[in-house]
Amino acid sequence: MFEVLVFVYEHYWRGDACPELQQLERRLSAHGFEPDEIHEALVWLDGLHLAAQNTALNPPEPYSDALPAAALQSAGSMRVYSVAEQDHLGAQCLGFVSFLESSGVLPAPMREIVIDRAMAAPGDPVSLDDLKIIVLMVYWSFGHEPDALVLDELCDPADGRLAH
Repeated sequence: MFEVLVFVYEHYWRGDACPELQQLERRLSAHGFEPDEIHEALVWLDGLHLAAQNTALNPPEPYSDALPAAALQSAGSMRVYSVAEQDHLGAQCLGFVSFLESSGVLPAPMREIVIDRAMAAPGDPVSLDDLKIIVLMVYWSFGHEPDALVLDELCDPADGRLAH
């Protein structure tokens, strides 16, 4: 599935540039991907599209009628992961999500979509490389490109890096 997602990311630079799922399925099949892989990726992409479509990155003013006050996250709040999320994501992925969030590059609404899509991904636990693809796809679905340092962190392997 992740090979298909990487192909989609590389060939359609933004989520809104991606063709409809039926047309995308034909293109992926023409490029030689297996039908099971294509189906799994398309179901996952459909879930991503729905999540992105129903998420506002810039929430309305507090106490407005657009969102209930309980849906707004304050700056001092903390995300508590369920046991299922901890088991499926593992410590390495949860640490990476925390790193992105504390660096200010993964706002809470995007974090929730990353967690949702990671929970829908195969793997037990999800590998860090697969999580990085998920994060890229969440940025992609909003039509955002991460800044250069984040992109470097998401795309370059950490093996062989020297800490300064």
